[in-house]
Amino acid sequence: MIFREATRQDLPAVLALLADEHQVLDPASMTVGEAHERAFAAIGADARNEMLVLTEGGGADAAGEVVVGCLQLTYIPGLGQNGQERALVEAVRIRADRRGSGLGAELMRLAAERARERGCGLVQLTSNKRRTAAHRFYERLGFARSHEGFKLRLEP
Repeated sequence: MIFREATRQDLPAVLALLADEHQVLDPASMTVGEAHERAFAAIGADARNEMLVLTEGGGADAAGEVVVGCLQLTYIPGLGQNGQERALVEAVRIRADRRGSGLGAELMRLAAERARERGCGLVQLTSNKRRTAAHRFYERLGFARSHEGFKLRLEP
């Protein structure tokens, strides 16, 4: 397994993971739109954001690598936590045919370690209320349901 920053070449596979809740999708079939391109470029240009992937296969030149998981880490400065940054984890996905194999736990462990190395004092995440299996997974990893989250959709 390789844990690394996503490249533009990974974008279709990442989008397939984000679209995939119940089935394995073919990354080659994913259409990458202009909005995706802009968002991916913005993540890459921002030192406080990282799109990370977990891959398997491939050799020294990464040929043949297959993306099996992804997540986005955003580092948030703040006055709380004694001025330490916090890491916000979003868009966590493991390919459907690989769930239950321990890859999700490894992906989250690696993300937490990355945040720790950066000096973060906290890792936090939000998860859709409908994703009850994901909630059980996060609790098994030690995440606590300490807050209620709210969202306000801004229509154009």
